[in-house]
Amino acid sequence: MKKYYLLLIIFVLGIVISGIQPHDYFTWFLEVFPALLGAMVLIATFEKFRFTYCVYVLILLHALVLFIGGHYTYAEVPLFDTIKEALGQERNNYDKVGHFMQGFVPAAIIRELLIRRNIINVKSWIPYVVLCMCITISVCYEFLEWAVAIFTGSAAEDFLGTQGYVWDTQSDMLYASIGAITFLLIFHRWHDRRMIREFDKA
Repeated sequence: MKKYYLLLIIFVLGIVISGIQPHDYFTWFLEVFPALLGAMVLIATFEKFRFTYCVYVLILLHALVLFIGGHYTYAEVPLFDTIKEALGQERNNYDKVGHFMQGFVPAAIIRELLIRRNIINVKSWIPYVVLCMCITISVCYEFLEWAVAIFTGSAAEDFLGTQGYVWDTQSDMLYASIGAITFLLIFHRWHDRRMIREFDKA
């Protein structure tokens, strides 16, 4: 159990540090709220359904990406400003890291649920269903961003992080899809080994 408490401690430290003088608290809350909600769900369901440890690590990494984006805003993360200058890019692309993780990590979560709960009997369908669900999550998040923009007006600019890029919404969904496909193609065997090792299930 100690290793799970360690992840929780890192999560708490991450969100506390992220909340120290962020760019603005409205944007910070919008960015970190999914991580807070996810943490509460995982804690509440821990005894009923425990994911492989590697999935919890991936979830923590995704949360840390959100915390960094919440602190600086996705358009102003310093490291990616440096990368932008070095590579001659037109925008800070940290948000693409966030959207890649938005596909990569849910792919691990959904895949494990489908396999360990025997939700789909024909295993060849699992990658397709996982990808479809990850894309749906990405689309719903874009709907959420749209709703925030409508109801808050200019206050949502930092949350959206479009930086004037007209295809930002489409590229966000593309990067989430790439993240999900990356997990399914490259990490599925590693994931299977972890499930066998911890739960004798794959």
